[in-house]
Amino acid sequence: MIQHDVTVVGAGCVGLSTAKHLAERTDLDIAVVEKEHQLAAHQSGRNSGVLHPGFNYPPESEKARFATEGTRRMKEYCEAHDIPCEELGVLVVAQTDREEAHLQTLASQATANGVEYELLDSREKIRAHEPHAVGRAAFYAPEAASVDSQQYVYSLAREVQQAGVSLYLGHEVETLRPLSSGYLLSTSNSEIETSYLVNAAGLYADTLAHQVGVGESYSVVPFRGEYYEVVPERADLCRTMIYPTPDPELPFLGVHYTRRTDGKVIVGPNAVLAFGREAYQNTDVDVRELAETVSYRGFRKLLASKTMLTVAWSELNKSYRKQKFTEAAQRLVPSVREADLRQSYAGIRAQLVSDDGELVKDPLTIETADAVHVLNAVSPGLTCSLPFGEHVAGLIAERAERL
Repeated sequence: MIQHDVTVVGAGCVGLSTAKHLAERTDLDIAVVEKEHQLAAHQSGRNSGVLHPGFNYPPESEKARFATEGTRRMKEYCEAHDIPCEELGVLVVAQTDREEAHLQTLASQATANGVEYELLDSREKIRAHEPHAVGRAAFYAPEAASVDSQQYVYSLAREVQQAGVSLYLGHEVETLRPLSSGYLLSTSNSEIETSYLVNAAGLYADTLAHQVGVGESYSVVPFRGEYYEVVPERADLCRTMIYPTPDPELPFLGVHYTRRTDGKVIVGPNAVLAFGREAYQNTDVDVRELAETVSYRGFRKLLASKTMLTVAWSELNKSYRKQKFTEAAQRLVPSVREADLRQSYAGIRAQLVSDDGELVKDPLTIETADAVHVLNAVSPGLTCSLPFGEHVAGLIAERAERL
């Protein structure tokens, strides 16, 4: 029987950041348990790699605080650990009166959150930043950056191991059982007894929490985001990052352009219901997990919304019809052609949905006497990972200090 003071389930950027800060703050015996044999296999490695500086979040919200602090700290961390990170800036383009009006909201939020920005009021000013982008007006934030998220996760893993944290790869937590003091984790390779638990299991955080009666009014609904890559000879279509104006009613940013640290330009993602929590291809189906999703009352209530049904149909079309994906990309850069895009990778977003059919947009942790369950750490989870992990570590440290 393996024993530890604290066991973190999930070696993604949030789980590893939590372990890092807990090791720095305490003398506790800490372990991180990861079901895969390699790191960054899921959300932490299958993303756009963008650091969002915080203009898109309401002032004084947790997202705003974590994003602004997280962007600054991530840049410092990448510089200190030689991780590719380029401050490219982002251009948020408005095409309609409604979108142009929302740019003023972004500007107000940026001012309140201390984010540098510039409002561009003409097509000419937009083209000075991105010659191929088209819009009526735009919001420009120079602090947005592109980072190699996989190298970041591996760097965190090296750091926690050097701090004495045990890292168990290939250990899938199959059952979680409360003990008189702490928990027993039965994994695919061992049994671990722990005094404190951090559930940072991402796509499966809700299923682990439900095993111990926590967070039963929420469930994860997986949304797949698919990316295309602009062929190298046309990569000059995007110099930096080009985003559409976000819809404040939806948690998805919409198809956008991102220049990565390796020089590639990716386009996407869409946001389509995944037929399984790890169904990365649109032909992948996990019958049991799909049945769980469609039978979940929160999901059924979500789809009762006419807006969500319209969005779902549009996103589904982008997944199965490249022409529709290209049309979404052409809204920002009209000169891009279908032949300019080749299919790249996909990620799956662990979107938490409540029983009443609401998309949970803010970070959500549920604390018990001897555990912290991270049920929602959605975008910008990568950006926020350092301060958010520090926050979760503090919750566990406070519990340990009281004993």
